[in-house]
Amino acid sequence: MSSLKDSIDPLESDLKATPPRINVYHDLPFAIMRYDSTDEWEMRREIKLLATRLEAVGKEVCIIPMSELLWAALEKVHQKDDDEGLDAVIALETTRGYIEAQQQVTTYLSSKVWVPLWDLLAERLASINPANSIVFLTRVAAMSPGFFHMSMLLDKMQSKTKVTTILFYPGSIEGTTGLRFMDLKDRDALGNYRVKIYG
Repeated sequence: MSSLKDSIDPLESDLKATPPRINVYHDLPFAIMRYDSTDEWEMRREIKLLATRLEAVGKEVCIIPMSELLWAALEKVHQKDDDEGLDAVIALETTRGYIEAQQQVTTYLSSKVWVPLWDLLAERLASINPANSIVFLTRVAAMSPGFFHMSMLLDKMQSKTKVTTILFYPGSIEGTTGLRFMDLKDRDALGNYRVKIYG
């Protein structure tokens, strides 16, 4: 049995409970499954296996890659303004460098003027029946190194959905709640997630 499977077992047990036992706050039905970023490929395999086991006990599992939400957001930005979106980000990186291009993507994902990531996620979750469904948010590394902070996403999702949702988080942990995204040494280990952390 892999160490990843060992760390997933408590999450699986809590997801199989009726009702699921994953959330700390009733209006924030989220939890984090933390794993080492070097285990990305193995975790993708384990996610599929976990989904199969949950479906075998009658749960509906929906997997939403964060990479998909990122591309959808950039497309929606372009639909709002022909001069903005992915091509604008590429042009900005070419002329002014990666940091400014990354800051522009962050603006797109966090400003009401554009397409806030939390609104995009809430829109996707709105079509899912919360009664017996579980959502897995995967491919979170697409937001690295600094496109969007997952702590902000979870803060903004409070009261926006009733769907049980698990964020599969690549990174390291310090103490019991300090998470360092992608184990990037220049990032602080944030501990304000207000959700249960597995792994």
